[in-house]
Amino acid sequence: MILPTVVYFIVFHYIPMPGAYIAFVDYKMNKGIFGSNFVGFKNFEFLVRNGDLWNITKNTLLYNLVFIALGNAIQVAFAIMLSEINSKPFKKLSQSIILLPHFISFVLVGFFAYNLFNYDYGFANTILTLLGFERHEFYSDQGIWKYIIVAFNIWKSTGYGMIVYLAAITGFDKEIYEAAYIDGVNSWKKIRYITLPMLKPTFILLFLFGLGGILRGSFDLFYNLIGNNSVLFPQTDIIDTYVFRALVGQYNFSMGAAAGFYQSVFGLVMVLAVNLVVKKVDPDNALF
Repeated sequence: MILPTVVYFIVFHYIPMPGAYIAFVDYKMNKGIFGSNFVGFKNFEFLVRNGDLWNITKNTLLYNLVFIALGNAIQVAFAIMLSEINSKPFKKLSQSIILLPHFISFVLVGFFAYNLFNYDYGFANTILTLLGFERHEFYSDQGIWKYIIVAFNIWKSTGYGMIVYLAAITGFDKEIYEAAYIDGVNSWKKIRYITLPMLKPTFILLFLFGLGGILRGSFDLFYNLIGNNSVLFPQTDIIDTYVFRALVGQYNFSMGAAAGFYQSVFGLVMVLAVNLVVKKVDPDNALF
């Protein structure tokens, strides 16, 4: 039964691995990857040449840490709340409403944001003027967009993550809850002393998976919300959008591969480091 999955990973994940060599060559299509001239770390220079490496790495790390930590916490909270609902019709309706944003295109997310924060006719400025305040230029305010981006990411990703945790909760042994009910345990204590501890392995597993891609920002989200608005770049620019702007029109595959290689190596180091910490604190919940 597991054979198709194994074949899939071998064909699409392991066989292409030697292609990472493109990050260290001056790639020419007519020569191929291994026929192109080896240039060492020259392709990595564009990441540090303008002094932007620290800023885009910091932004990518901080945004993803918030996405992972806050996102998982909210997903757990929604999953627990749904599991406590007894009315099946209301439970299914709530689950569908929360999951719906997951299927909305990021292009539409950008459209929603523009109609919310546009200076001339955006919903937010319309409300401000009705209340007697001055219009606010949201697309020139760097500080506010880190909160807007986090809010849209949480809104879009909560539904899918909630389903994962809800599936874990439905798999718990019901006799444990029945025994707690007989002992007079209320709902809050049931959640604190039974549900949350039993969700810990799932939380740690998803947290570690999230850390593996901690330098891979959500390009669709950032590009559709920010676009080419350079005023917001200091607070919103991540590695993926920086590389896109650096390479658009140049078709430099080697530089793109170098950025991807940098992200992958950093993500691997993060997973190994956090897994080592988890292994020392709670060996049963470590990945390996």
